[in-house]
Amino acid sequence: MYSLARPFLFGLEPERAHRLTLGALDLAWNSGCIGLVGGRRPAPLPTRVLGLTFPNPVGLAAGLDKNGDHIDALLGLGFGFVEIGTVTPRPQPGNPRPRLFRLPGHEALINRLGFNNAGIHTLVRNVERARRKGDGLLGINIGKNKDTPNEDAASDYLFCLERAYPLADYVTVNISSPNTAGLRELQEEQSLRRLVGCLREAQERLASQHGKRVPVLVKIAPDLADADIDAVARVLADMGVDGVVATNTTVARTAVQGDRHAGEVGGLSGAPLMGQATLVLRRLRARLPESIPLVGVGGILSGADAVAKMAAGANLVQCYTGLVYRGPELIAECVDAMRRRKESPSGGTASRG
Repeated sequence: MYSLARPFLFGLEPERAHRLTLGALDLAWNSGCIGLVGGRRPAPLPTRVLGLTFPNPVGLAAGLDKNGDHIDALLGLGFGFVEIGTVTPRPQPGNPRPRLFRLPGHEALINRLGFNNAGIHTLVRNVERARRKGDGLLGINIGKNKDTPNEDAASDYLFCLERAYPLADYVTVNISSPNTAGLRELQEEQSLRRLVGCLREAQERLASQHGKRVPVLVKIAPDLADADIDAVARVLADMGVDGVVATNTTVARTAVQGDRHAGEVGGLSGAPLMGQATLVLRRLRARLPESIPLVGVGGILSGADAVAKMAAGANLVQCYTGLVYRGPELIAECVDAMRRRKESPSGGTASRG
């Protein structure tokens, strides 16, 4: 079905196509026809990570559903988990348009959306309204407002964490988007230590308050130098974070030189990100204790790509741009490939390179 719709969608401005696609998914879900749109749902592949049981290890990365407007329809496609956001304390419009670009020759996107969202209060209402009938899990990705200085960033993340905590199966702290000026500076060792320390204290307080412990993960960039990756790993291990999402989009353009959109400012995702994101993933796996699981994201456009993330040390994987180019069939393809790897004689062993 998606292969028929894609030429039409690719003829539209990307953000308009995005809205139309999500609207069509909602319509299909509400009318009981999601199977016709989404195709074959993957067979279950229960995966125990973060103290949670995921129905399968393939999730939707943050950014597709900023405000949690489409949770039920997206879970209905067969994802094991859906991560909504990035959400900020106050609503913000994001960067001026155009701010989303397709690079079809490279199976890639460039975005400079800039955390456009309706604010945490709207997201909370949407999550409370979602029916969530299946067993798919929900992650909430939190960020800071553009006009909040980095020295006050912790207050924004705390504000969102406190409101997301009762509703989320896990929370991801986004400090790695390239589209909010200065945000990536929060990955520097001392800044990261202060921020994560503050959030870990809040996490323990909220666990006591709500009677449940919700895992908190940190999402990092693919553009870190090896020494910076080592420093990040050292801080995250010292602070006992629950998990790491590796990685966000890249500001590098080497792989897409010559494309008419290569000069656009923003984060590059899709096939050109696969190699670098997986290198960062592998380096993190080698430097973090096995007790800290990794979510591999960046460049997954096939089942083989999902298996490559597993081989590099990922416990779970996420897709976004691959969904734009391949459609929902990618979900079952990835689950099936990961199942075959787990069932093979050498399956499940992560590379430690």
